[in-house]
This record gives sequence, structure tokens and C-alpha cells, in this order.
Amino acid sequence: MEGLEQWKDQLEQLKSQLEPWKNQLEKCLHEAIEYLNQIPPVQLYAAIAVLLISTALLLSIRLFKRAKSNTIILTGLSGSGKTVLFYQLRDGSVHQGTITSMEPNESTIVLNSDSNKRKSKPVHIVDIPGHSRLRPKLDEFLPRAAGIVFVVDSLEFLPNCRLASEYLYDILTKASVVKKKIPVLICCNKNDKVTAHTKEFIRKQMEKEIDKLRASRSAITAADISNDFTLGVPEEPFTFSQCRNKVTVAESSGLTGEVGQVEQFIWECVKP
Repeated sequence: MEGLEQWKDQLEQLKSQLEPWKNQLEKCLHEAIEYLNQIPPVQLYAAIAVLLISTALLLSIRLFKRAKSNTIILTGLSGSGKTVLFYQLRDGSVHQGTITSMEPNESTIVLNSDSNKRKSKPVHIVDIPGHSRLRPKLDEFLPRAAGIVFVVDSLEFLPNCRLASEYLYDILTKASVVKKKIPVLICCNKNDKVTAHTKEFIRKQMEKEIDKLRASRSAITAADISNDFTLGVPEEPFTFSQCRNKVTVAESSGLTGEVGQVEQFIWECVKP
């Protein structure tokens, strides 16, 4: 009984200590209600609307940042080995010979690389056909692209250097690529062949070709060109380092499964 009485005494002391806080809270609440009653209803509703809109905007921005794209686009000229590379990335399967695609190939995959598997998330891979008449399909996927793998045939590079450079030029000057600063990997495929050109050689040759394209297209009036942005620095030789988005070069072989550098690029583009 004595312990119960002590507990009651402590409870009464706590109640008496909280009483001033209760009175202060009631006073503040009363003053707040009086202040709100003095505000015209229109102003009060407007303030509440601004608060709700601001909160909604902040939430939408946070959600947008979290929803990072996981789409990677494979593109390049026909015969460069895009589709073989697509299958290799998808499930590690090997397809001999040339595979011609007339429609985009799509698949959601998890990277096969052991070094990245622990941290990787599902990746949406899209293989865009390389035929010139089918390239407009690229524009359908660019708005949600996290990265672009531009595949080059390093074995038959020289005969196709100008065409490949023109296509890459068009990609690098698209507004959707420049504004979002979508990373681009120039993937020098078929490097398992002895006569394949090195990635350094391919990079330098494409920079020279794009420099020529830049000069010739800058001479055309703005009304006659479809490109949204120009490349490089005026009166300086063009290099990929001048691009607003990051452009890197790597080597691969879809036939032998040497795609580690491509997987690393993809992981960098989609990592959380």
C-alpha cells in the first residue's frame, strides 16, 4: 500500500508540472484560432492551396529522381553485330553469322558480369535496326534512355567509317541526347579477329570524320538542317571530349562473349 501511495504522489507531482504547459498550449491554440479568424477566407484558401501545391511538387520531384531509367539502346550500322551483342548480353548465347533485324529487339535482363551482379538491377535492352529507313525508331526510345551503345564493326570499319560517323553525329546532336546528357559508348565490336582495328584508331578516325561533317553542315543554313545542336568548339579540331554528354570507347566480341566493358558501361548508366 505504501508503494501505491508513493506512485500516486509522483503522478500528482507530474500532473502539476505539466499544468503550466497545458495552459500555455491552450493559450497558443486560442491565439492561433483568433488570428485565422481575422484572415479573409479568400487569402486563407489561397495560402492553403499554395502549401498543398508546393508539397505535391516536392513529392513529385523526389519520386522522379528515384525513378531512374534503366533502358539501354544498342544501335549502329547494319552488320556491325548489334543483335549478336544483344543476345550475348541477354543470356550469354552465341549466334554465328549475321542476324538482320527489321524490328527492335527488346528484353529485360540482369547483367551476367559477376563483379556487378550483387549491385545490378534489371536492365531494359533495346536493339534498334541499323537500316537507314528503320533508324527513326530510335527516337521512340531516346526519351527514356539511360545510355546508348553505338556498335561499330572494327573489322570492316574503314569502308563504313563515313556512314557510321554520320549516324553517330546525328545521335550526338539530338536535343533529347544533349539535354539529358545521355552517355554514349562507342563499342568496337568483333575485336576477336586479328585484322580488327583498335579502339584508339577507330576513335581518331571518327573524330576526324565528324570534324569534316561539322564543317560541311555548319555551312548549311539553319533552316536546311535537322540537327538540334552543334558539336565541338569553334575553330578547334573536334574530339569526343568536347561533347556535352560523356562519350567513351570500348572493345567487344559478341561471338566470343567478350562483353565485360559493355556491361560495365551499362551498370554505370543504371546503377542506383
